[in-house]
Amino acid sequence: MEVKLAREEDYPRVFLSRLDELEEKVGYRFRNRKYLWIALTHSSFSNEKRSKVLYEHNERQEFLGDSVLSLVISRHLFSDHATFPEGMLTKLRAASVCADALYEYASALNLSEYMLLNHGLSENGVKKHKNILADCFEALLGGIYLDGGFDEAERFVLRLAKDRMLALLEGGKIRDEDYKSLLQEKVQTSPGEKVEYRLIGEKGPDHKKEFSVEVRINSNVIGNGTGTSKREAEQAAAKMALATWFGEGK
Repeated sequence: MEVKLAREEDYPRVFLSRLDELEEKVGYRFRNRKYLWIALTHSSFSNEKRSKVLYEHNERQEFLGDSVLSLVISRHLFSDHATFPEGMLTKLRAASVCADALYEYASALNLSEYMLLNHGLSENGVKKHKNILADCFEALLGGIYLDGGFDEAERFVLRLAKDRMLALLEGGKIRDEDYKSLLQEKVQTSPGEKVEYRLIGEKGPDHKKEFSVEVRINSNVIGNGTGTSKREAEQAAAKMALATWFGEGK
């Protein structure tokens, strides 16, 4: 038997009745609410109901929202922080798009209260799964982009992210430190020593890669690190080397 694609009348009435409330919190009214339904539908709900009706889940919109988020944050940082060097911009962006940041944004909107989940994920249960809420936020952003374009998506993101970026800067958690350069300077004081970085692993989907790198002096491993880019992983490895071998960069 052919399974039909879910229409508005197939969605739970309680779910539909709360969408006006959520749009108020989001600060955006969808012209095509299909994008909102999809953003709030977790794959667990879709899989549970698939024998009767096919509910589109949010993974594809989450993929799109991830890219939109990175562009919005990058453009804002580049435009509003013209004196910041590349390293500091990279750190601020990473801190603004990481899983903890997305969970913070999703929690500010209480997205857990509006999601469609299977019976095994109660409201209290889903709050323990940060990645589910982080992905839901990205899917919501992807939906806003599809429905209203980049300007609306940018306005939505910055309303939530600006305060976090400001707090990171004022709290001194983001500093312009180039650990690779600091490590190189230390090593150069010993003639014949050579610093080398090696990629030892990578995992995750293409749009959310995590790289693992180790740093060596000659053949000795002196540090390792991970990051969302090879450069970020190398910086983390250099930081560890400075802390463990030279007592710096802590």
